[in-house]
Amino acid sequence: MTFKILIVVHQETSSPGRVGHMLEGMGYRLDIRRPRFGDPLPETMDDHAAAVIFGGPMSANDGDDFIKQEIDWIGVPLRDKKPFLGICLGAQMLAKHLGGSVAPHPHGHAEIGYYRIRPTDAGRRLTWWPEQVYQWHRDGFTLPRDATLLAEAEIFPEQAFSFGRSAYGLQFHPELTLAMMNRWTVKGAHRLLLPGAKSRAEHFSGRALHDGALRRWLRNFLKFWMRCGCESPQIETGFGGGRLELPIAAIKS
Repeated sequence: MTFKILIVVHQETSSPGRVGHMLEGMGYRLDIRRPRFGDPLPETMDDHAAAVIFGGPMSANDGDDFIKQEIDWIGVPLRDKKPFLGICLGAQMLAKHLGGSVAPHPHGHAEIGYYRIRPTDAGRRLTWWPEQVYQWHRDGFTLPRDATLLAEAEIFPEQAFSFGRSAYGLQFHPELTLAMMNRWTVKGAHRLLLPGAKSRAEHFSGRALHDGALRRWLRNFLKFWMRCGCESPQIETGFGGGRLELPIAAIKS
């Protein structure tokens, strides 16, 4: 069994952030690739336990070759029945691969900062969810056929979904570290002026209020997600169903 996870990012300075830190803490090695800059994607998942596609400033509707390549490539982990996770742009790519659509908000709104989400009944059966999550996007997606909506919100209704046993899409950014927030709110300061976006001060005050719960949820979710398709020596087994609960004291990052 391999303990290497394919990580797809979209900028030269992009990082898998907290998702990467937690997966490494669970015993996995990260294979980071940037198809935008010429890195190939594997034809099979034989050498990888799972795959994660992260976000970026581009749109899943862009005509760039690497965008089309990544959307098509999602069929590889789905075919090989390996855990797949799409975050923001990655979630939109997953939705588009499965036949959903991706588009800006009809009234030009953006979600940039912390916003409230609510789990669906299916989401509650999976795990508990944080009340507010960190967002940075202008596009949203429609729920693909045969996918299950797990979390929803007011401005962009589709916030999290699953497809099959181990493919998940998250519109929000649980991977965000403090360093990433600093970088995004400086380099992307112009986006804070978009309709519905929160001020830079609200980003940091929101982090103080909501990041602890989001961090706890992410560790809980990643353990469940990896258990769907594979297990490393450090992943506990025998949870008795899909719903996981972890004590706050277990969260160290």
